[in-house]
Amino acid sequence: MIVIARTLRVAAQSRKIRTGIVCLLCGLALFAAGCAAPIPVANRMAACDPSVPREHNQCSLSTYRVMPPDILQIEAIYNIRQSLIRLRPGDQITVRVLKGLPLDIGAEQRDLLTLQSKQPELQAKLINGPYTIGPDGAIDLGPAYGKIPVEGMTVTEAKGAIDQYLRTKLGLREPQVSVVLTDLTGRQVISGQHLVRPDGTVGLGIYGQVHVAGMTLVEIRQSLEMHLSQFLVEPVVSVDVLAYNSKVYYIVMDGGGYGEQIVRLPCTGNETVLDAVAKIDGLPQVSSKRIWIARPCPEDVRKSKIITVNWQAITADGIATTNYQLMPGDRIYIQADSLIAADNFLAKLFAPLERVFGTSLLGVSTAQRIQFYKQSGISGGGQ
Repeated sequence: MIVIARTLRVAAQSRKIRTGIVCLLCGLALFAAGCAAPIPVANRMAACDPSVPREHNQCSLSTYRVMPPDILQIEAIYNIRQSLIRLRPGDQITVRVLKGLPLDIGAEQRDLLTLQSKQPELQAKLINGPYTIGPDGAIDLGPAYGKIPVEGMTVTEAKGAIDQYLRTKLGLREPQVSVVLTDLTGRQVISGQHLVRPDGTVGLGIYGQVHVAGMTLVEIRQSLEMHLSQFLVEPVVSVDVLAYNSKVYYIVMDGGGYGEQIVRLPCTGNETVLDAVAKIDGLPQVSSKRIWIARPCPEDVRKSKIITVNWQAITADGIATTNYQLMPGDRIYIQADSLIAADNFLAKLFAPLERVFGTSLLGVSTAQRIQFYKQSGISGGGQ
């Protein structure tokens, strides 16, 4: 401790050394702040380039191609079930049978008055109405006819099975059977919102799934109609994008030596630099108002176009020359102020030294006090 105290005393007496160290550290801080996130020079675009879309000269984006996690709005305009679809429990069919009295009418029943008197009883035995296929896969035609299994059959096959049953089981003479689906619409509701999954598909319930990633809306509609034609008769659907989630741009805010904050925003086609900054409630407090757009080059992924932005002109002067229209994938970089970056650099640089010097000085002070107590003959730390 005595050696440390002597060393600190000598260093404190040497003002030139102390001043030199401080100047050196300040120079390093300013150098680091000046070199922090400089505006790139390569592929820089001129601010007056008329081909660059901006506030008063915006352009339409290219044909939108759907990607995850976009949300599609799909509406089924025409979705009639195919006749070849096989019946399942819960389906409802309408059955009509002419000449459907189950027993041979005797001579006494052929009398007109007798038939008229028994009209309510005979009416109860007519087959004319909707019948639901039960859990056992059969339709119940009433106590006079019984149940007929039709599960797994098409409508045409069900008609033949009912006709055969009435002929063989009940002995009807030449029954005329008509069978149609009561509800012709598809069993699955297609209309609604459909999220594009990470694998690029949209789910259609019992109709399976269809791959839509990378397709335009016209291509998606054609693909959906082709897929649904396996279950429906000439299906017609409409498709639109409900939420544009896959096309985004980024705002990168320099923290002045304390990292960078990134905000991801959806690109809907008409945002400008001013719109983007407004969505983050203005520039950060550490901003230097030096802003540029880094636009990736689709021709070469290793290069980008740098477009400088004059923030003073956009806001205070109302000049929209550099208020550029943003494209999907753009990076808006907001550089921090150099003085704030230098101050943060010095704070991070001096913080460990302050802790070391503080600990050393505390040790020296404690040693001097103990030595003073010993020389004064004071024990126990009392005064």
